[in-house]
Amino acid sequence: MLFKKKKKNEEKWIKCPSCGETTYIDELQRNFWVCKCGYYFRISAKNRINITVDPGSFKEFDANIKTKDPLNFVDLKPYKDRTEEAIEKTSNKEAVVCGMCTIKEKPCVIVVMDFSFLGGSMGYATGEKIVRAIEKAIKHNLPLVIISSSGGARMQEGILSLMQMERTSFALTKLAEKGLPYISVLTDPTTGGVSASFAMLGDIIIAEPKALIGFAGPRVIEQTIGHALPEGFQRSEFLLEKGFIDIICERKDLPDQIAKFLVMFDGRQ
Repeated sequence: MLFKKKKKNEEKWIKCPSCGETTYIDELQRNFWVCKCGYYFRISAKNRINITVDPGSFKEFDANIKTKDPLNFVDLKPYKDRTEEAIEKTSNKEAVVCGMCTIKEKPCVIVVMDFSFLGGSMGYATGEKIVRAIEKAIKHNLPLVIISSSGGARMQEGILSLMQMERTSFALTKLAEKGLPYISVLTDPTTGGVSASFAMLGDIIIAEPKALIGFAGPRVIEQTIGHALPEGFQRSEFLLEKGFIDIICERKDLPDQIAKFLVMFDGRQ
């Protein structure tokens, strides 16, 4: 494994929020962090990389880029404190991890968002890392894979966070102009400014089963329109039916599926 396993004194068991069954963490890890009932646990960027890329192939770049506090923002606690807590919790300096790797021996640039870092929110540094990853793909003539998991733009950075929607989208137009493929993978949840920008701009859009995908949350929409929403609204299966995504892929099959699309796009590069 690329990243270290949990320490011995950490929790060994985890309860599924869907079926309520308690599962040994090592068993859950062997099952790609999917419960026997089919519930998909949210996983860290590091775990995601471990189960997606070829062993030993991941080479991280721009790991030291971290957010600042441009607005000196304070809500219940200072924004600086929140980011430091997130860094300590995840061992990452931002809500996204970027690197070069191979997936089933196909080279690519990969970007993985981490929901456990401030809800995978997109601030200035998040956008900067994503833009640099896109530029790296262009420079090395490589396809791009982005795996999203985010609550949207980071409110503590105000308009600067919203600007990342435009920055990342513009960078992707440069990738497209070079004829390089972009595969977008949507996991639970992919919402807000992330879903309204780079997450939905892939040449191919893959989603994990039952992932929440949308802009505003279902509760907000119901309150706004004054009507109940259809069953399964904003879940992967609903979006596939409506044509917003191309395919739903189980987590264990994701590396093979990404590699198939990379092979398909080979003639375009």
